[in-house]
Amino acid sequence: QVQLVESGGGLVQAGGSLRLSCAASGSIFRVNDMAWYRQAPGKQRELVAVITRGGNINYADSVKGRFTISRDNAKNTVYLQMNSLKPEDTAVYYCNAEVSHYGGTYNRAYWGQGTQVTVSS
Repeated sequence: QVQLVESGGGLVQAGGSLRLSCAASGSIFRVNDMAWYRQAPGKQRELVAVITRGGNINYADSVKGRFTISRDNAKNTVYLQMNSLKPEDTAVYYCNAEVSHYGGTYNRAYWGQGTQVTVSS
């Protein structure tokens, strides 16, 4: 049993900043890749950023230079620092984590509950 709990969403004016957090807990041997996705009504879910356990990072073109993903392996937590926010960043943001379990052969992916980010003009 693994839970991903997100926090940090809210309402912010264009040009402002928010910091999202996602903490994994439960029966975890190791958290491997961690990522942030977002989905707005009428749009496809898209990958925003991904970070491997070793720290390799990739961003969507739309957020490069504005967002920063990071992680704390000791806390099984991933962060998304969002600066220079734009109205088009408005979406529900979901974290995702690939987890290795005690006594298991296969990794499994888990999703957070989602947190709303709204950027006003």
